[in-house]
Amino acid sequence: MISEPELDGQWDPGRPPGPAVEPDAPRERVRVRGPRSAWLWALGGAVAASAVWAGVLTVQDRFGDAAPRIAYRHVEDLCKLRLTAVSASTTELTGDYGRHEEHPALDWSYCAHGSPYTEGRLSFDAEVLVQLHKRADARTEFGAGPTGLGGVGAMASSGGDVEQVPGLGERALLTSRVGGSRLEVLDGGAVFSLTVQWYGRPDIADPDEDAVRAAMLEDMRALMAALRK
Repeated sequence: MISEPELDGQWDPGRPPGPAVEPDAPRERVRVRGPRSAWLWALGGAVAASAVWAGVLTVQDRFGDAAPRIAYRHVEDLCKLRLTAVSASTTELTGDYGRHEEHPALDWSYCAHGSPYTEGRLSFDAEVLVQLHKRADARTEFGAGPTGLGGVGAMASSGGDVEQVPGLGERALLTSRVGGSRLEVLDGGAVFSLTVQWYGRPDIADPDEDAVRAAMLEDMRALMAALRK
């Protein structure tokens, strides 16, 4: 489960549409490791977009009088929470890049986890995002965004196999595609997201995907327990 060494603590329908997303390339199982710097730039764009989104929600104040139920606390350093189960099923992951923001309508925390590159082995990345909607009814937008993988900072086109996960929050969705999975959980005004991806040469065998998904569920339950008030 996720360890907590020192921790004390979908899209807006009114937002103008963005540029069209290129459709997925043919789904070949060729995985090429991209430059680490480009990956971090994409993550920076993700958190900047989240901050802008929160600002828009604040200005519009469109969420009515009743505040959503939030049973979880906001944390500034989400990277303190390790993905213990996912690491055990893949490779040792460490929190490399974290951000957080607090706004009247939305608080969010984000952490990107990575692993050192090893020749002849798959590389793994993971992203964790926790959003606390303090005015919005998160249920109206949950699961309405693109389901494609590609990380929070690089929304891919929709696709993949989506299944409901019982017994996790009010509602949970698990999306699986070639090279990764994403788990999203809604519980009151809180929305949790965990994405795990892997890539490498095509001659390297994929991980046990069932084991990875089971580890994601375990780490998600631990994350929610660690942040519960």
